[in-house]
Amino acid sequence: MKFLADECCDSGLVTSLRDSGHDVTYVTEQKAGSPDDEVLLNAYNEGRILLTEDKDFGELVYRLGKPSAGIVLIRIDVKERYMKWPRLKSLIENYEERLPGHFVVINIDKYRFRPLIFSL
Repeated sequence: MKFLADECCDSGLVTSLRDSGHDVTYVTEQKAGSPDDEVLLNAYNEGRILLTEDKDFGELVYRLGKPSAGIVLIRIDVKERYMKWPRLKSLIENYEERLPGHFVVINIDKYRFRPLIFSL
């Protein structure tokens, strides 16, 4: 699967995704400091699922109607950061086909899927 990891993402997640065979572009390695709308557009243009820990992308896609291939928002407290990779890995293993065209929120105990307005 193809992902674009926002620079707020834990670098360990990027490494784990790559080690699992996923194609991951990391904003920190490519163009650190890019504005959110540019990050979202790049992910869309490259057909990548945006991986982020920044809630602002919800506003971009729902309030402002920006297109997206898909977004995964990780909402796990810093005290439980060790759970980020297991939760993301489980999401991909069980729901990979649902990621495109959806805004997915990962919490410590559940996943929430919401269709995107404008997607690939």
